[in-house]
Amino acid sequence: MRRAGFVLAGGASSRMGRDKALLDYQGMALAAWVASRVEAAAGRVSLVGGGEKYVHLGYPVLNERYADCGPLSGIEAALRLGGAEWSLVVACDMAGVQTGWLAGILDAAGGPGIQAVCVRQSGGAIEPLCAVYHESCLGPVQALLESGVYKASALFSEINGLALDAKWAGELRNVNTPEDWEAVKHHS
Repeated sequence: MRRAGFVLAGGASSRMGRDKALLDYQGMALAAWVASRVEAAAGRVSLVGGGEKYVHLGYPVLNERYADCGPLSGIEAALRLGGAEWSLVVACDMAGVQTGWLAGILDAAGGPGIQAVCVRQSGGAIEPLCAVYHESCLGPVQALLESGVYKASALFSEINGLALDAKWAGELRNVNTPEDWEAVKHHS
């Protein structure tokens, strides 16, 4: 299979104080809302992490080998178990992400030598949790995890990645705290 989508839902949600993947967003669990956008862009979607607690959302769930090692562990599971050449990976707390944006990232993948495509935030930082990864990233991801590096952005110094300057990058919002959640609910 050429493309598949993955929603990372295995985090501890410690700053939120409750499971942010299950927050009610526009009438459904936040992870399911994000998954519906990812599925529309990539053709199919799986949730990554959390084990059995997300099965009721109606999507396949992939378990992480490196549980409790951050989002890079979720990327590893998507690449190892997902069976796709290109994996669209989005964090479950990216409220407001749009299908057209995700399709644009997928369309930018596949250039000569490109192993990943992400979006550059307005301040210049990359967003590795709204990105597309080629299957060739699996080895570098595993090497980082085995060496104790768990930051997803570290992968981009190990591979040939493309950072897109997208006018919508500022609309990507992670929901990490109750204050973030209140801001997102009032923005939607």
